[in-house]
Amino acid sequence: MNITDVIVRLIAKEGKMKAVASITIDDVFVVHDIKIIEGSNGLFIAMPSRKAQDGEYHDIVHPINQETRVYLQNLILEKYQKEISE
Repeated sequence: MNITDVIVRLIAKEGKMKAVASITIDDVFVVHDIKIIEGSNGLFIAMPSRKAQDGEYHDIVHPINQETRVYLQNLILEKYQKEISE
C-alpha cells in the first residue's frame, strides 16, 4: 500500500479535534474524515465512524494491523505539523 496524498484541513474551533484529514491510496482510493484529536497522551488519529443503533460508534474503515495504523498516523500527523507551522 502506498499513500500517494495526504490532505489536512485545520479546525478553527476550540476543542480536542484539531483537524480532519483525507488520504489517497495508490492514486485510486480516497478515505475522508480521518480526525486528528488531542488526547491526554498527545495527538492521535481516529478513523471515520458512524453511530450504530445501539449508540456505539463503529469505524467505517480501519487498518487491519498495528503496523499500518502507526504508518498512517505518522504520515497524517507529519502533514498536520507542517500545516500548523505555516
